[in-house]
Amino acid sequence: MILEFKTKNYKSFVDEAVFSLTAAPKQKGLDYSMLIEKVKGKNVKGLSSSVIYGPNASGKTNIIGAMDTFRAIVLRGNIRNSEEKSSPNPAASTLELIPNNSEFCSEPVLFSIDFTENSLLIHYAVTLDLGCFLDDTYSRKVLKEELYINEEEIFTRENTLSFGNLKSIKNYLANSFNKNEGSIIEISKNSLNDEELFLTNGFKLIFSQNLVKLIIDWFSNKFMVIYRADSMQLIKRFIDPQKKTVYVEKTINNAAKLFGINSNAIGYVVSEDDNDAKLCSIFQNVKYKKNSAMAAEIFESYGTIRFVNMFPLVIRAIMTGGTLVVDEFDASIHPMALMNIINIFHNDDINIHHAQLVFNTHNPIFLNSNLFRRDEIKFVERDEDTHNSVLYALSDFGTTGEKGVRKHEDYMKNYFISQYGAIKDIDFTSIFEELISDIGEV
Repeated sequence: MILEFKTKNYKSFVDEAVFSLTAAPKQKGLDYSMLIEKVKGKNVKGLSSSVIYGPNASGKTNIIGAMDTFRAIVLRGNIRNSEEKSSPNPAASTLELIPNNSEFCSEPVLFSIDFTENSLLIHYAVTLDLGCFLDDTYSRKVLKEELYINEEEIFTRENTLSFGNLKSIKNYLANSFNKNEGSIIEISKNSLNDEELFLTNGFKLIFSQNLVKLIIDWFSNKFMVIYRADSMQLIKRFIDPQKKTVYVEKTINNAAKLFGINSNAIGYVVSEDDNDAKLCSIFQNVKYKKNSAMAAEIFESYGTIRFVNMFPLVIRAIMTGGTLVVDEFDASIHPMALMNIINIFHNDDINIHHAQLVFNTHNPIFLNSNLFRRDEIKFVERDEDTHNSVLYALSDFGTTGEKGVRKHEDYMKNYFISQYGAIKDIDFTSIFEELISDIGEV
């Protein structure tokens, strides 16, 4: 369960942006959105969902891109560019795309996250010197790195390494640690590499493979960040791809039927020539008593294909307690289907593992006080002069005063009259007036 994510100097977010999934003070109602986990006997409260609003090019995608980039850096354990370019987020593999392009000097880039896993409250943060925008020859360096468990320092890396109370993670430490504590700490200080994360290199090898495995498994399996969901495809691979196979996953197919498909079933086909499974529409031929398959993009709507690609991640989040973060989650999918998915995350009887859903959107239908708490509704606004983005929540306005937001107000109406900002009035009339004028002069 994520409690907080921070970034600074990531693309349009020059100043520190704080994305919080912790309940804001004095927010009442919609208690089904509240997730409560015990850490060292204390209740830690998080939110089950969040929706992000803002005009085009405001930076909504950048906040999700920052999460995706941080995840990629942690999983590969270094700040070198990656050879793997398959992600639709180029900044995750080509790090010179990260720094803000209006800065003339190198400013540090910050990533920080607080989350719970296995009854532990984990804080991990890195500050990186990546050079200037598009400077691919810069000698990069990890300026700072810190790990806290249950609010106790485990290590802090700056010019050198310092360690906190490692007894707080004694159940995760290597067996040899107590006997060789002094020499192990000295060895770790000498093992630092400017471009490598200490967490996934020295700390993992010398101190605790088990603790690092827990953290990496969370980043890999439970922190599901989908950047540019319109380009996402989930491909199923099979043990024996040489034999022509049709695979219909029962749960996904039943969900697709409820959503709406134009065929008898939808499933994955593996041909003799291709190891990758292809999503296909399956038809039952009554006359010849056999099934036939056709590529899904030929017969199904774009919205159906997106739903079938997306829904397994919803299932995975709910069943494992993962955090699903999706850019443009609602593109080509009917709002009623999305409403139901949101309600699944809000259902205490179903969301028993404390899954979370975060997405950005342009659809104002979710600006509803009966659906989202004020602290779950976020806005991103970009300054017209500096082009820098700022992130804030509806709950930041408070409940009193001229700009105060009360629980049962019409959020949608107030948003469109620019009471909350993060909206842009666009008028193309002058473009067409100029075109018509030019034609008249000819």
